[in-house]
Amino acid sequence: MGDIIMLTGIRGHGHHGVFPKERRDGQEFIVDINVHLESSNAATSDALADTVNYAVVADLVHERIIGEPVDLIETIAENIAAAVLSLSGVSSVEVTVHKPQAPITVPFDDVALRIVRP
Repeated sequence: MGDIIMLTGIRGHGHHGVFPKERRDGQEFIVDINVHLESSNAATSDALADTVNYAVVADLVHERIIGEPVDLIETIAENIAAAVLSLSGVSSVEVTVHKPQAPITVPFDDVALRIVRP
């Protein structure tokens, strides 16, 4: 089954969305990510080289939040998953992208999409 590094609430101001106002003004996006790995070697060696560096994961996520605009949160999630899966030692990821300021006309707390990629 493996182990999980969990990072929650990674925030950034991105310009993603299908509407001109979203692209122009941007809005906050929040990402939670679970990185599946095998950490027993790191636990034994106590060496960062034997695990996935969560600071690197956080930077990759943040770069995609604030980076090149895309239309859909599905695309943001997929881009994050692909970047993190490219790291050595990662076996799978769960990525949740929150868009709490989505252009919805009724009261709501959050819109989120979660993907799981092996």
